[in-house]
Amino acid sequence: MNKPNKRLIIPIAVAAVLLAVLAGAWYYHRQQLNASRLTLYGNVDIRQVDLAFNGNARIASMLVVEGQQVHKGQLLAQLDSERLQQTVAEASARVAAQQQVVDRLLAGSRPQEIRKARADVHAAEAQLTYAQLQYKRSQNLAARDVVSKARLDNNKAQYDVAAAQLNAAQQALALALAGPRKQDVAAAQATLQALKAGLKLAQKNLQDASLYAPEAGVIQTRILEPGDMASPQLPVYTLALLNPVWVRAYVPEPALGLIHPGMQAQILSDSYPDKRYPGWIGFISPTAEFTPKSVETTELRSSLVYQVRVFACNPQDQLRLGMPVTVIIPLQSAARESQTPGCAPAQ
Repeated sequence: MNKPNKRLIIPIAVAAVLLAVLAGAWYYHRQQLNASRLTLYGNVDIRQVDLAFNGNARIASMLVVEGQQVHKGQLLAQLDSERLQQTVAEASARVAAQQQVVDRLLAGSRPQEIRKARADVHAAEAQLTYAQLQYKRSQNLAARDVVSKARLDNNKAQYDVAAAQLNAAQQALALALAGPRKQDVAAAQATLQALKAGLKLAQKNLQDASLYAPEAGVIQTRILEPGDMASPQLPVYTLALLNPVWVRAYVPEPALGLIHPGMQAQILSDSYPDKRYPGWIGFISPTAEFTPKSVETTELRSSLVYQVRVFACNPQDQLRLGMPVTVIIPLQSAARESQTPGCAPAQ
C-alpha cells in the first residue's frame, strides 16, 4: 500500500484552513450586515378611485380609454346637458327680473311722482277753498231764506268731499316722500336671494354633467359607454392614482421594535435590478395578523406579523400595482424630519 505523499497533504491542509477562515469571515460579515439592516418583502400598492357622475342623465361622450394617463382636472366624460342649460337660463331670467324689483324699491319714488303728488295737493287745496266759500255763502243766504235747504246741503256735501280729497292727496304725497316700506324691501331682497340660490343649484347641476379627474393617474377600467344612463351609484371609470405609491410589507413581531415611522428605506425590484428607489416608513399597523400567502419570506408563514406601509419615490412610474419588491431598512439611520422627501430614484 502506497504511503500518502507528504508534499500533497500539506498544501491541502493549508487550503482547507484558509477556506475555513474565509468561510468564518464571510459568515461573520453576513451576520454583521444582517444586524445593520432589516429586509422585508412585499408588493407595490396604490389608491384606486371609482369615478361617477353626480347626476342622472344619459352619457353623451367618453373622452379617455383604458391605460391612458390623465392629469388633475382633465375632462373625462360628459352627460347630455340640454335640459340643464335651459334650467340655468330660466333661473337666470328669474333672478334678473327680481333684481329689477329690488332696485325699484330701493330707488324709492321718482322725482316726477313726487312733483305730481304735490300738484295734486295744491289742486285739492284749491278745490277745498272754493267749496268752503260756496258753503259759507249758502249758509248766509239760507239764514235769510234766500236759498233752499237742499242747496245748502249740496254745498255742504261738496265741501266735505273736497276736504277728503285734500287729505287723500296729502297722504299720497307723504307716501311718495317716504318711499317703500322696509318690510317690502326685505321681502323682495329675500326673494332675490332665494332665486340666486336656485340659479347656483342649476349651475352646479350643469357643472356636474362634466366628469373631471380628481388627481393625476391612469385609467384602469372604462365601465360605461356613450348612451348609457349614468347615476351617482354607477362608476364610469376606475382611476389608479399615480401618487402616493407604497409597498405593503410585513415585519415579524421580534423585529417590530427596530423600526418606527419616518425611517429611511430602499426599494428594489426584479424589473429594474440596477435601481434603488428611496422611501420611508409611513405606517405601522397597530394590530398583528398571520403572514399573507402572497408574501414570500424566509420566515414561517404561520408567524404573527405587522403590516408596514413603506412609501416610495416613483417619479418615472416604474413601480406598478402588485409588483413584488424587496425593502431594505438601514437600522442605523435616523428618522427623517420630513416624511415627504424629494423623490428621485437612486441609480
